[in-house]
Amino acid sequence: MEEVGGILGLTPYLERRPADLSGGQRQRVAMGRAIVRRPKVFLFDEPLSNLDAKLRTQMRAEIKRLHKRLGATSIYVTHDQVEAMTLADKIVVLRDGRVEQIGRPMDLYNDPDNTFVAGFIGSPQMNFLKARLLGLGFETLGIRPEHLAISAGAGQIEGQVSHLEKLGGETLTYVRTEDHGLLTVRQFGEHDHPVDGTVRVTPDQERAFRFDAEGRRLRD
Repeated sequence: MEEVGGILGLTPYLERRPADLSGGQRQRVAMGRAIVRRPKVFLFDEPLSNLDAKLRTQMRAEIKRLHKRLGATSIYVTHDQVEAMTLADKIVVLRDGRVEQIGRPMDLYNDPDNTFVAGFIGSPQMNFLKARLLGLGFETLGIRPEHLAISAGAGQIEGQVSHLEKLGGETLTYVRTEDHGLLTVRQFGEHDHPVDGTVRVTPDQERAFRFDAEGRRLRD
């Protein structure tokens, strides 16, 4: 039990009563009780929802390691796509009780079946452009933020910089456009664009996704 307590970050609290523990600590106790029984199947229902950001990151790694060490099947329910992408061997994307797509995390990221899956998997989420306004013969063009080029000069779509998020290793630039709403551009490294300044963005057509009016993926 002490080993499990160490894994879950509970060793300093082993002498406390349940009433003296926080909600997040109680959640980890419940996980520990399940682990020590060594079941054949684990069912995790949003186990990290009450934890702070640092502990969630730590616990994701620990759950992944435990899963491999114990060799038990784990069914993990979450609304957090980062948890789904980092923990799952296979993801089942549900909407209103209906299965939208099943696959490995990067398969869903690189080959989504519809706009719902495309918009859920990936952070920041995919941009959706009105394809017909770009002279294309279908309804919606989906493009990941990292596959949009931005410049102050030439480009396909004009817009104004709404705001920037400088995250150190990458810069997210949000561009207001008249026809396509707010677009997100991801650039790796540090970049600067004047807020309210006019810029032009261009999607990489070879990395884009095509969808019909019902949001279904169009494949060649």
